[in-house]
Amino acid sequence: MTVLHTLNLTLRPCHPADGPDFIALERDAEVMQFLNGGPVDHGRVDPDKETFLMPRGHEAHVWTARRRADEAFVGWFGLFPEGGGLAELGYRLRRDHWGRGLASEGAMALIDWGFGHAGHDRIIACTLAVNHGSRRVMEKTGMTYERTEYPAAPVPVAGSEQGEVWYGLSRDRWASRR
Repeated sequence: MTVLHTLNLTLRPCHPADGPDFIALERDAEVMQFLNGGPVDHGRVDPDKETFLMPRGHEAHVWTARRRADEAFVGWFGLFPEGGGLAELGYRLRRDHWGRGLASEGAMALIDWGFGHAGHDRIIACTLAVNHGSRRVMEKTGMTYERTEYPAAPVPVAGSEQGEVWYGLSRDRWASRR
């Protein structure tokens, strides 16, 4: 992993010192609404047993995003190798940074890095069908809708009955758009 710079962000490999910022994200009900339906109660959950990623600052493939202007914490991005040239994109941003294009900016930086340096052939991402903001980020990065799945959820989240949508982008399509 390397440090990535965009117009507005610096993405660097996460570090244990980022843990409190990551935990603060999980305590925000709106940030977590499409993952587990609300804030994470850290006294009652085991981060290693949850079905969604709860980074603490030592995870491989997770970058901490900070604003270039003032180093303020924005969120995190991840590009997780799945084997066979496939990687999955993930991200979580502080609510006060939503709607500013930063999720798309950071996601595109990781997609570019994934195809240009990490050797991935295909990058995918998924979210609940009702998470229109995240779907828009995927579309802005050039990913296209591929399918909807209806996985059984241990704890149903509002909107999960509409399914989980998957988007994808191939290296060839990425290269043709550059």
